[in-house]
Amino acid sequence: MRRQRSSLLLILILALALTGALQGATPDYSIEDAVTRAQAQNPDIAIARKKVQAARGGLIEARSGYLPSVVSSGLLRERQHQSDSRLRDEDYSANVKVVQNIYTGGAVSSQVAIARLNLEKQEYEYQAVANRVSMDVRIAFNELLLNRARIRVHEQSVSVLQEEVKTQQERLGAGMVGQLNVSRAEVTLANEQPELIDAQTQLQNSYLRLSELFGMDLKSQSVHAQFEVTGQLQYQARHPDLNECLARADVDRPEIKARQRDVEIEEAQEKLDRSALRPWVDFSSGYELYNERDPLIGHEFNHGYVLGLNAHWHIFDGFATKGRVIATRARRDAGTQTLDATRRSVASEVRSAFLDLEQSDRVLEAETKNVQTADESLEIAKGNLSAGLGTQLDVLQAASDVTRTRTTRLSAIYLHNVALARLARACAVEPDALEFKPKNTGETKEANKIVDLAMPPAKLTR
Repeated sequence: MRRQRSSLLLILILALALTGALQGATPDYSIEDAVTRAQAQNPDIAIARKKVQAARGGLIEARSGYLPSVVSSGLLRERQHQSDSRLRDEDYSANVKVVQNIYTGGAVSSQVAIARLNLEKQEYEYQAVANRVSMDVRIAFNELLLNRARIRVHEQSVSVLQEEVKTQQERLGAGMVGQLNVSRAEVTLANEQPELIDAQTQLQNSYLRLSELFGMDLKSQSVHAQFEVTGQLQYQARHPDLNECLARADVDRPEIKARQRDVEIEEAQEKLDRSALRPWVDFSSGYELYNERDPLIGHEFNHGYVLGLNAHWHIFDGFATKGRVIATRARRDAGTQTLDATRRSVASEVRSAFLDLEQSDRVLEAETKNVQTADESLEIAKGNLSAGLGTQLDVLQAASDVTRTRTTRLSAIYLHNVALARLARACAVEPDALEFKPKNTGETKEANKIVDLAMPPAKLTR
């Protein structure tokens, strides 16, 4: 029995320890997990979501014009007379009425149409904010992967240069080289170390940027991230068609749809403005109780049902409605021009992202070949130095070229992925959906070849 209790106690302690470890563990995010986290907690998306809820409330308020309303009112008044009077000193009345609009000149229907259009507009604005945040997260995530890869490149470069300094110091001690060789190696190492420090700082800034997009509050006096990211900077082979991208953006972009709703809202507002010069009729029914002040007319306490038909009509309002209509038409025309400008801006975004995508592909292809050439040049320079056919300066320059070409290639992969994220946002689709048309076998093989070459090598020279 004691053994069973001890076993249960041990299991409970292990379970509690495991739960605490899981709660204290740092979460790991892939790029899709990061997008999902931002969609759930980003403050801009939360604000846009609240605006949608407010628009739904406005639609409920506008629909109330179709439903009857229940109104109650009451009065109690007591008078003090300066002279004798047969009238009673108190007045009181109370009533409950049900009022139903019969004809409003199109005001209620216009208010409902405006509220419905405003709800659709806020939903499109919410989609636009969500798409922008997704793009920002993908860009920040790829920037973090870029900075992390740059750190590896510069660390490997610093390690190689430290070995070079050590080798030159040993050769100086053996009397094989002069002090100049050691100084050159030390200067080259000193020039490389700030690049490593800069990459480390940029990595921390990338974590801060993602934390901001996640809606995270950093702990006091801490700049370290409360999460980690998985994966590495990789080339994403996507080759969309420009014309199809432009067509999709013009149809699906939520910013364009929101501006279209702005124009439709002003058209409905014009109908609402004109309703002010039309008659307004409502019917009421209820129950009322009241007193009669003059005893000669009737009893003090009276009650009964009441029915009523109320109508009013502004025959002339001093041109107030005309002024409102003129202002509404001006806003509608401005909205039409804003819609055209938004269409041009979206098309420009698509073309700009497409051009950046093509440029990054060309740079990546050139730098991938250049990295291989730089690696070979470094090996040749080392061999020439060992054979006495080259100088130490050749080796240092070749090592610097390898580092520069590798960082340039990493930047090209980053720019390619950023262009994809921008193009996906411009077309209002996910990056994986950018491959609209199937490619032929030759293009697929070439894309796979670029993917293989774009992978960063494990060592500074491979």
